[in-house]
Amino acid sequence: MKVYVMTDMEGVAGVIDSPNYCFPESRYYERGCELTTLEVNAAIEGALAAGATDILVTDGHGHGAITPMLLHPAARLLKGRPRPYGAGLDESFDVAISIGQHAKSNAIGGHLAHSGSFAVEDLTINGVSVGETGSSFIRATYFGVPYVFLSGDLAATAEAEALAPGIETAVVKEGLDRGSATGLGMDDNRAFNGAAIHLHPTKARELIREGVQRGIERRDEIGRFWLEPPYTLVHTQRPENGVPGGEARVTGDDILKIFRTPLAMGKHVEAR
Repeated sequence: MKVYVMTDMEGVAGVIDSPNYCFPESRYYERGCELTTLEVNAAIEGALAAGATDILVTDGHGHGAITPMLLHPAARLLKGRPRPYGAGLDESFDVAISIGQHAKSNAIGGHLAHSGSFAVEDLTINGVSVGETGSSFIRATYFGVPYVFLSGDLAATAEAEALAPGIETAVVKEGLDRGSATGLGMDDNRAFNGAAIHLHPTKARELIREGVQRGIERRDEIGRFWLEPPYTLVHTQRPENGVPGGEARVTGDDILKIFRTPLAMGKHVEAR
């Protein structure tokens, strides 16, 4: 059984904020990478218990969040940039899972919620707000691969459950509900949803390990997120320094080409 693992950092238990944990220059960056890698290891253990024979881990955090020497030796690792959107995932995989996922931009109660960047106001496909979770889910469905598990903050898991009914999730922290960050600039958005109640990392890993095993075993019972073509992707930027945010549009019939088409703010581009 072949398992695809997408990872991020902001949805990991013990990752407190973005400035201190998520960048190479952050004072706790190495700790953030360790916490992320250990959550991924728990997922790998759950996958192995469910019969996995081939596991590919994709380091999906922009600056990287997986420490190779700490990663479970049963997994292969896709790390480094540049790489095309969706690299590593194809129809040969049996299931996909996400570890350390955060909620999309403006999610109520989301911790460190954003969609690709804190500068993004929203990302929609055919009018449906998707964020990073929805983007990952529809890409997996494109290849016929079911998404069976996601871990992260409470808002992120609720997002996943709405898109893929029956998916297994693990809530490892819960952001405080301050309402929506709609209309805030990038820096204000980054600071807006910075507080959360975290599980102890050991407890979080236990939930992940058990949830991944259940998700793989229940893979035929879990819904898949899909939208029918033709597609219109709309990427909206946040306002900055009093200047309204711009918008980029990409249209086409192939969702993978849509995501791989470079955005041009203020323009409408046809995917090729």
